[in-house]
Amino acid sequence: MLVLILAFLGGVLTILSPCILPVLPFVFARADRPFVRNGLPMLLGMALTFALVATLAAVGGGWAIRANQYGRIVAMVVLAVLGLTLLSTHLAEWISRPFVALGNRLSQRSDAEGDSVWSAAGLGIATGLLWAPCAGPILGLLLTGAALNGASVQTSLLLLTYAAGAATSLALALVIGGRVFALMKRSLGAGEWVRRALGVLVLAGVAMIAFGLDTGLLTRVSLASTGGIEQKLINAVRPAPAPQPVVKAGEPLPVEGELPSLEGATQWLNTPPLSASALRGKVVLVDFWTYSCINCIRSLPYVRAWADKYKDHGLVVIGVHAPEFAFEKQPQNVIRAVKDLGVNYPVALDNNYAIWKGFNNEYWPAHYFIDTRGRIRHHHFGEGEYAQSEDVIRQLLTEAGQKDLPGGYVQPGAEGAEAAGSGDGSRSPETYVGYARAENFAGGQVAHDDAWTYHAPATLMANQWAFDGRWTVREEHAHLDAANGRIVYRFRGRDLHLVLGPNTDGKPVRFRVTIDGKAPGADHGMDIDADGNGTVTAQRLYQLVRQAQGTGERTFEITFLDPGVQAYAFTFG
Repeated sequence: MLVLILAFLGGVLTILSPCILPVLPFVFARADRPFVRNGLPMLLGMALTFALVATLAAVGGGWAIRANQYGRIVAMVVLAVLGLTLLSTHLAEWISRPFVALGNRLSQRSDAEGDSVWSAAGLGIATGLLWAPCAGPILGLLLTGAALNGASVQTSLLLLTYAAGAATSLALALVIGGRVFALMKRSLGAGEWVRRALGVLVLAGVAMIAFGLDTGLLTRVSLASTGGIEQKLINAVRPAPAPQPVVKAGEPLPVEGELPSLEGATQWLNTPPLSASALRGKVVLVDFWTYSCINCIRSLPYVRAWADKYKDHGLVVIGVHAPEFAFEKQPQNVIRAVKDLGVNYPVALDNNYAIWKGFNNEYWPAHYFIDTRGRIRHHHFGEGEYAQSEDVIRQLLTEAGQKDLPGGYVQPGAEGAEAAGSGDGSRSPETYVGYARAENFAGGQVAHDDAWTYHAPATLMANQWAFDGRWTVREEHAHLDAANGRIVYRFRGRDLHLVLGPNTDGKPVRFRVTIDGKAPGADHGMDIDADGNGTVTAQRLYQLVRQAQGTGERTFEITFLDPGVQAYAFTFG
């Protein structure tokens, strides 16, 4: 119930966001008509259409997004006709008869069919296809949950509740607007001018949506205006995670739950399929990871070392590979990564997030420690506190009757991308390149799923980045369409990593890196040489910068000498 209330309030707040402005003219086009027969069906059609499209986009993948894009084009044409018929009845008569009939059905007040419930609902459906509300924290939370949990009644109900909240605030505005328009007509006789003004606003709204202002500039302004309010609502409903449990010497570990089923794995590596019942009598460490995650990569040396150190003393380590990007669902990619990273313990491929959901997990990496009776006794999220985690392993093994355990703590001596992070709290944030989660982009408007020529600005502020050249930006990644395309980032941190992959044909892509306009020299990462040269040969994380001195602010530039590269996300250390 609390989540439903949160979703509804998030929808209500949508009207305060500038990115809702392109939709308002379509709503107010019927503000002077009876609400029950016109405004209400239109708002219901809009809410239902948005909930349906959002559900399909969240759980159905790219095909649903492309279908919605075609729907948006049709909707823009329909509403442009509406705007023209509002501007001039003579112009409406000049347009071809099918469009005149459609425009009349949607807009002519004097036509009995134009006042019908079905006409208003049709206008609402068109508006719902155009409605791209600001992806603030609440909608982002709902869509992320929908993508992870798949299609369900709960998914659709939450999205419909969000849309109902937005429709409620729009309904209030519509009722108020209708009274204002009625007063203007009675006092000023301005009915025709009001009608023409609405036609101008409708056409302006269509133009704003056609040029992407509803998902570009207005969205960025909107997030600044309502994001703080939405985040406070989220924090009120879902408090921050509890602090990591502290292990005290000599004190028993609490019981946190039972080891969930492992049956949901889509494939097992390095072992036949394992089950929770078969693991009884063993101390088990479950490590949730994904192979392009830098935090997971930096914790792997410790997990490998524990597996080797205690394997003859009753410890079983299971890596649950829960993918973040689509390419991490491909078994051959994971098999290659497991080999390259030296992972020789059992790995469960959790492509459907079945094991992830069984643990109610939310983090990469996440470590769960299970005793011989199948009970979860401790957990740890993220990097760090490795000595404490090893103490937990030793305590559980001792409870199981193991004696003469090897002493000391593991010291893996990790190098390259596996080396510990710098600990610099001011380092740049993880930055996604695909439009679904992109932030701090400074290269103008992003064209969704269409090839576009971008021009990087001459200067960037801290944590800003931009494309240069011919790119097609998709939801999860950006694809380079012509050689010599660039990505520029003004970053802060000791290390810079970029998740990259070649084109679908697997052909390698050469690239060159500069830092502040020069070859990196001693600051080069493990995947390039001192001159900045490297090659993308597989879909994985590439370490491109490892500053030899400190973590200062620098300008990073990568130029791809060949087309076809796919760029996913930056991470820093």
